[in-house]
Amino acid sequence: MTSTSASGLARFNALEESSARAELHEACASTAWARHLLAARPFATVEDLYAASDAAMARLSAEDLAEAMAGHPPIGRPKPGDPTSSREQAGMAGAGEDLKAEMLELNLAYQEKFGHVFLICATGRTGEQMRDAVKERIGNSPEQEREIVRTELGKINRIRLTRLVEQDA
Repeated sequence: MTSTSASGLARFNALEESSARAELHEACASTAWARHLLAARPFATVEDLYAASDAAMARLSAEDLAEAMAGHPPIGRPKPGDPTSSREQAGMAGAGEDLKAEMLELNLAYQEKFGHVFLICATGRTGEQMRDAVKERIGNSPEQEREIVRTELGKINRIRLTRLVEQDA
């Protein structure tokens, strides 16, 4: 653990519950996930925080997952003024208009089939990789897709928790 993440973790551990809840909500929109992490504080290490996040993610109900997914904009359409979704979806920012249009169509088809946005840990992925993933995953059953979404949310949460504990002030 770096000194920045150690001091960031100490800062997070020391936050008033309402402030900690607000920071966790920025990482994941699931109330149940945040409640689990709040109950597990203080964390001795960043790995303990990640383990608690993974455990909470594994226990989320379908409704809790839906709440978590509602906090994510569609791929290719980050929330205006939201640096987190823009940073995470940077792979689509430089995509050509044809790829963006194709992704919009695929997002709509996916949402029609599954009832929620296509969710993928987009950090480090190109627009083409995200397009290929939605094409592959649209053939899944709802049950398969729910578990893939759970895994992808877990990855996103780890990235966002890392940013949270790297804040030093």
